[in-house]
Amino acid sequence: MINKVEGIIIRTNDYGETNKILTLFTRENGKVALMARGAKRPKSRFASSAQLFIYGIFVYQRTSGIGTLNSADIIDSFKDVRSDLKLTAHGAYMVELLDKLTDDHERNPYLFELIFQMLHFLDEEIDPDILTRIFETKMLQVAGVTPVLDKCSLCGFSYEPFVFSVKNAGVLCQRCKGEDPHYIVLLPSVHKLLLLFQQIDVKRIGNIRVKAETKKQLKDILGFYYDDYVGVRLKSKRFLDQVDRLYDS
Repeated sequence: MINKVEGIIIRTNDYGETNKILTLFTRENGKVALMARGAKRPKSRFASSAQLFIYGIFVYQRTSGIGTLNSADIIDSFKDVRSDLKLTAHGAYMVELLDKLTDDHERNPYLFELIFQMLHFLDEEIDPDILTRIFETKMLQVAGVTPVLDKCSLCGFSYEPFVFSVKNAGVLCQRCKGEDPHYIVLLPSVHKLLLLFQQIDVKRIGNIRVKAETKKQLKDILGFYYDDYVGVRLKSKRFLDQVDRLYDS
């Protein structure tokens, strides 16, 4: 069966001396794996298109296993993301997280639009740290472990100030914070941004300016939450942390 899809390459793996296996996230068919025969040859018709982050129209033959790529027409290569170390690190983390938290052949146009917009905004020089935090927050919904942020996760009390409790999967009011001796005192700006990130339409993201201390707490809270509730171990996350330390030094 021949399929024509709009897709983004989220993973590439060498296969043998000349071939590549491409993992695409597509608007029509979700995540699919395709064999790009000869893609490692410099003169291959797939040499330029069989690369991470490539967005285009792909035609492939679907089988019971890995499909076979017939043609690829590039719409956007996100060249600025691919040529900048920091942007590459953020983009690689996003696509690997998407890969780990999704199953093959499950159609999800919302997730396709999410990763497309994230790469687009990275390419447009929107703050990559904030884009990554937005993406992490959205992907918690995909993983089914969305934290409670609009009211106390224990009693439902809806008045601030709140603290954040990883143990109780969300915020706690002043009356309930004693239930978690390891609660995190939330910066008001962090609470507002986490709520915004849950609700924001990804097509309407602007250049959000955030203080360094706010960025750090956002990163820490989401990192702790992912460790406890998602538990994925990503090579790209380690690489991103190394790059962040390099740029912060």
